[in-house]
Amino acid sequence: MDTEVKQNIMGYEPIGKLIMKLSLPLMLSMLIQALYNIVDSIFVSRVSEIALTAVSLAFPLQNLLIAFGVGTAVGVNSYLARKLGEGNAEQAEKAADTGIFLALVTWIVFALFGIFGARPFLSMFTDDPVLLELSTQYTWICLVFSFGVFVDITAERIMQATGDSIHPMITQSAGAITNIILDPVFIFAFNMGVAGAAIATVIGQIVSMILALYFVSKNQYVKLHLSLRHFRPSARVIREIYSVGVPTIIMNSVGTVMVSALNSILISFSTTAVSVFGVYFKLQSFVFMPVFGLQSGMIPIIAYNYGARQKKRMTRTVKVGGTIALSIMIVGFAVFQIFPDLLLSFFAASEEMLTIGRPALRIISICFIPASIAISLTSAFQATGVGYASMTVSIVRQLLVLLPVAKLLSMTGVLNNVWFAFTAAEAVGLSLSIIFYIYVYKTKIKPIEKMAN
Repeated sequence: MDTEVKQNIMGYEPIGKLIMKLSLPLMLSMLIQALYNIVDSIFVSRVSEIALTAVSLAFPLQNLLIAFGVGTAVGVNSYLARKLGEGNAEQAEKAADTGIFLALVTWIVFALFGIFGARPFLSMFTDDPVLLELSTQYTWICLVFSFGVFVDITAERIMQATGDSIHPMITQSAGAITNIILDPVFIFAFNMGVAGAAIATVIGQIVSMILALYFVSKNQYVKLHLSLRHFRPSARVIREIYSVGVPTIIMNSVGTVMVSALNSILISFSTTAVSVFGVYFKLQSFVFMPVFGLQSGMIPIIAYNYGARQKKRMTRTVKVGGTIALSIMIVGFAVFQIFPDLLLSFFAASEEMLTIGRPALRIISICFIPASIAISLTSAFQATGVGYASMTVSIVRQLLVLLPVAKLLSMTGVLNNVWFAFTAAEAVGLSLSIIFYIYVYKTKIKPIEKMAN
């Protein structure tokens, strides 16, 4: 009887109310996540600007780690929600078990790369021995002890797929608060610098993981079988998960290539330009993280109603979610335009950093508006199993447009021109997202009416 009530909520509750019920806790937790990412850099910037640059150089590998974790978890979320919508509880549980298994396998791969590949990778971007040592320390710790973030992300998406968004908010908040408290302790009290920031980060992730696993164990719709005696990997379930997960991984991994390549372009101007770019990514997370939280709430709603053959609820979710996302981005755009000096001052910005950062924040933030619409449309791609559409948009936007345009604009010798590459890339990304949504609507969403009849 309880399961039926939850299905009714996902299938019949007013979309606006349902989106806010599922998304608002996720948006709040994402804001807390963004806060602790920024606090991390704020504390590091108090050590030195070169320490801040070291963390910025490590960011692409952290981004890659998150790309694999989120990509796999999105695949689990989409498949699990669809199976719940179909009333197939057994396959939903298999999806949950397989998701945790894949999270641990992915952690092992990244831990090995952290041990053997971190320094060679970072040495491609600097030959400064101090900068290389600091960035390697930070990266090594974050990768080798990344099991917490992989398992946590997967467990949170399992909960979200069942309509539970409160407990993911609690787990993320607990990890973020732990990190914020421990940052000054390890960085300053123990005088560990960037290594201390990394230690505080992974401890926070482990705290989130422990809570997430506890809450999943209490979930009434899926049961984890963590013992190998009760779990055997299913090739078919893994294929289903990665049919959405791999495109999402590639889509998010493209950001690693983009940031790495752009860092190599910016460092030709100055190391401060790299720091500004790193600071921008920390700041923009305050705008994008809530929108990604909104998207995370939209995906299970669309996926559930796709499995339940409810076309109108799917399209309504995209429209309402897109409107909310656009509103958030407009506010973020206004803040970046009006208060760039205030935002940069949080990072102990030097006069050179302010000079570079003011126009950078104002120019790049223009892309916020089209990005809000594109992200909302992406939720429909992932929920219906057409993950390659999101992947294609991301590859074209970041690799085929942003980087070549940035390289060409850098040849003018004017750093400010490079930032306009973001605007060009986002305009192309939005255009492609609209084209793909039309395709998904015609091939996936519209036929549901006939199938329902």
